[in-house]
Amino acid sequence: MFLLNRSYLYKFDWISFFATFFLGLTGLFFVMSSTYMPEDPYSIFFKKQAFGLIAGFIIYLTFCFLDYRTLMRYGYFAYFGVLLLLIFTIIKGSIGMGAQRWINLGFIKLQPSELSKLFLPAFISYYFYTHHDKHKTIGDFMPIICILLCTFTLVLKQPDLGTAIIIVVSGAILLMHAEFPKRWFIGIMLLGVISAPLSWRILKPYQKKRIMVFLGHGDAHKERYQIEQSKIAIGSGGYFGKGYCKGTQNIFQFLPESRTDFIFAVIAEEWGFFGALFILLLFLTLVLRLLYITNIIIDPNIQLLALGLSMHIILSIFINIFMVIDLLPIVGSPLPLMSYGLSNLWVVLASLGWVNGIAMRQG
Repeated sequence: MFLLNRSYLYKFDWISFFATFFLGLTGLFFVMSSTYMPEDPYSIFFKKQAFGLIAGFIIYLTFCFLDYRTLMRYGYFAYFGVLLLLIFTIIKGSIGMGAQRWINLGFIKLQPSELSKLFLPAFISYYFYTHHDKHKTIGDFMPIICILLCTFTLVLKQPDLGTAIIIVVSGAILLMHAEFPKRWFIGIMLLGVISAPLSWRILKPYQKKRIMVFLGHGDAHKERYQIEQSKIAIGSGGYFGKGYCKGTQNIFQFLPESRTDFIFAVIAEEWGFFGALFILLLFLTLVLRLLYITNIIIDPNIQLLALGLSMHIILSIFINIFMVIDLLPIVGSPLPLMSYGLSNLWVVLASLGWVNGIAMRQG
């Protein structure tokens, strides 16, 4: 099960690894900065994130050196467990910030919706791996569509709109890649557009408010406060920033959720335009490398697996950064490898290690 052939070590993708390493380390520094207090410079959030990062890279290497086909098979069956955890979260989950998204394990709070990002690609790819028909009918896709809609509904119910969007968009991309009939796909898209008014009615009041804020409504001191403070932080950083742990929006706690969803605004304030550009280039390097690895995979089912493992990370990067600079509504999506949160950090590192493990075995 473990990779023992030393020749594969030469195919280890060092480019994506170092991009991952530097992004994770930078994220740790800014979790410290966003929670810094002179009387307590090393906050509990920093300590947890430091532990999470060390454990996360152990997870990365474990998923890298385990056989990816074995992981895919186990991931398929594990996904049924994830669905049970999602149901349990709605019934008995831990509540925080108005949402019921976590299962309290004592030392950490597990977020099952994050696990769905990791194991849904395994479920879909292994399902098609066991169905060898080259010409798939609409009936072949129905179990996947049902599982996808079930997951979307359970995550939306928590409520976690950001993760729900990432799951359904990632799933749609995988279905398209698996040659889902175009006429059916177009029909579903049209149905989604037609049912948009109904979708608006099922949104929570605060979710509607966030969309209205994105469209320019709301008071800068009330509904628009979070996004206005984010733009002030980014703009005040200038070209070179105010210095590490010296961001005023951050220090004086004007910027809500600075250690989680809005950590990119902290980076822009303290490192300035060039610092933020450096982070964006690291993310671009990682994204391009993930797409390159996916492209060189010969087996279509394994390519589907790598695409799914990469897609939730790529979507999260774009959604978070666009959200922070007011180009998308605020949906509560963390920035991969950088935002505080162990569940997301471990799932991202597991996904990246899994993709690197696939790359090591190509050719």
